[in-house]
Amino acid sequence: MTSRRSDASAPDPLGPASGTDAPGIGGDPAAAEVSSLTFDEALAELQVTVAALEEGGLQLERTLELYERGVLLHERCARLLGDAEIRVRRLVDGASGRPELTDEADAEAV
Repeated sequence: MTSRRSDASAPDPLGPASGTDAPGIGGDPAAAEVSSLTFDEALAELQVTVAALEEGGLQLERTLELYERGVLLHERCARLLGDAEIRVRRLVDGASGRPELTDEADAEAV
């Protein structure tokens, strides 16, 4: 059994299972809330969500709510990682505008 980390900045994915506060219900409010999370917050909540889904024993509707929330969290993490990759590439670019080779894997790709 896994223990859940208490984090006041991220909503508890195992919180209310009904009403307007339930993750994934209504689409837009959940997506808007997820879009304000930092990478670390979204990843931590995604890990808790996945653990809850893997543990099982949830009602079908609650499972779908958690899965929908997990998809939103995954998309947020992927978007933030993509943005970070772009920032790093810009930092690595040399004065000539061509990427500088930083290791053997980059050298093989050229």
